[in-house]
Amino acid sequence: MSNRFSDILFQLVLTLEKSEKRHFKLYIKRSSGKQDLKIIQLFDVLDKLPEYDEKLLLKKLPGVTKPQLANLKNHLYKELLASLRLLKTTENVDLQLSEHLDNARLLYNKGLKLQSLRILERAKEIAKANQKFNFLVQAISLEKKIETLHITRSSTDKTEVMTQEALAISDHINRVTRLSNLALLLYRWYVINGHARNEIDEEDIKVYFKNQLPQDVNAVNGFYEKLYLYQCYCWYAFIRQDFLMYYRYSQKWIDLYDEEPQMKAVETGHFIKGMHNLLNAHFDLRNYQLFDKAIKRFEAFAKTEAAKQHDNFRSHTSIYINSAKINLHLMQGTFKEGVALIPHIERKLQEYSMYVDRHRILVFNYKFATLHFGNGNYNASIDYLQKIINGPMDLRVDLQCYARVLHLMAHYELGNTEIIESLIKSVYRFMAKMKNLTVVEETMFKFLRNSFDVSPKQLQPELVKFLNSIKHLEKNRFETRSFAYLDIISWVESKVHKKPMSEIIQNKFKKGRKRNYRS
Repeated sequence: MSNRFSDILFQLVLTLEKSEKRHFKLYIKRSSGKQDLKIIQLFDVLDKLPEYDEKLLLKKLPGVTKPQLANLKNHLYKELLASLRLLKTTENVDLQLSEHLDNARLLYNKGLKLQSLRILERAKEIAKANQKFNFLVQAISLEKKIETLHITRSSTDKTEVMTQEALAISDHINRVTRLSNLALLLYRWYVINGHARNEIDEEDIKVYFKNQLPQDVNAVNGFYEKLYLYQCYCWYAFIRQDFLMYYRYSQKWIDLYDEEPQMKAVETGHFIKGMHNLLNAHFDLRNYQLFDKAIKRFEAFAKTEAAKQHDNFRSHTSIYINSAKINLHLMQGTFKEGVALIPHIERKLQEYSMYVDRHRILVFNYKFATLHFGNGNYNASIDYLQKIINGPMDLRVDLQCYARVLHLMAHYELGNTEIIESLIKSVYRFMAKMKNLTVVEETMFKFLRNSFDVSPKQLQPELVKFLNSIKHLEKNRFETRSFAYLDIISWVESKVHKKPMSEIIQNKFKKGRKRNYRS
């Protein structure tokens, strides 16, 4: 993390909008004494700093020592959160429910038991309408405590209903917990490893999925249980490259929101992630028409109040839409137009740098490199690939491998014969070490090794031979990883037919779109 974001208070100040800053100043002046005006001075200085600098901060706050500054910062941080809570409570169901629960506890502690129960009843209605069952557990727990310790004139029927409700909610939360745990662990597996590399990976993930999936999966009901169940199947299918299953469960994920539209405002983040997965599924299956329809829907959603409500939602919507736009250009073969988008996307990534994780940057750098490669900008492609190759090795082993393969191909295109042989050896060793070699890569390495020893006349039949040896592997699930990361077949076809790679892919796109229209 850069020095700019090295302080948590500074990070929080940077995220504040004008209305939030204005509300904070009104809040602090109204609720605090004169001694607290120092935190307004601190706030104003932090608000104007381009990056966090504690020495400069102390200079601009005369009379404040370093130990005092630490206390002031802690105080300001707490007051900013309190101000945001007051301002945002009406915008967020979770905050509303927390406020109701806090008020019920305060009233109970004051001995106003009936008032507390009335607030809990209202809160439970809101929670049920928005399927916030975790909150219901807390509300019912307090309700049972009051009913157990005091005579509240509640009927026997109400007490019976309350106990049955508690049992049903307990079963629901248990299923949600197990399903959400499985979805998270599968996603973690993918972020670290990428797609299943071979039959061993495939069998491991199948056994793991079967063992971790709740036995009572047929009892799954309600929004959250279905949401996490569909997420589990999405990641399970995506890891195994079963793209048809991946599409089906991504669509089910989004259909949930169509069935219960109010949940878009309650669980906006999951809707955004679901749209991202649905677009990826259409891209993997080359569902041209459905991809176009989905991206238009996503762009329309990005303009809604729900999407613009939080920094997280704004940043992730922007990131996923831009990722989809790159995929569209990769799918269409319009590399030149895709390259033209890169500066805008990089500005957006910089704008949202506080919210963008390393995994996302890694993926974008690979996509940028692929666009440049397809457009014939091999040096620019190499520059982006070097960022991956020279970076940390703790994420996406698959991308680490294919970045090196694309890097090798870019040097081949540039005719850098003096380093090709050593590159082939190092990339081969790396992929073998990572257990990432497929028949496609083995065949490509063999072709590249031999290509520099033959004349241009002899190269053409070698290219045709290379193409024929990998073309039949397109339908092999464990070989499709190569084609998903690198369109090696289109690259070889461009050499065989002596046409730009972009033209080869554009022709395939046009034919595929016609087939989609007919079907």
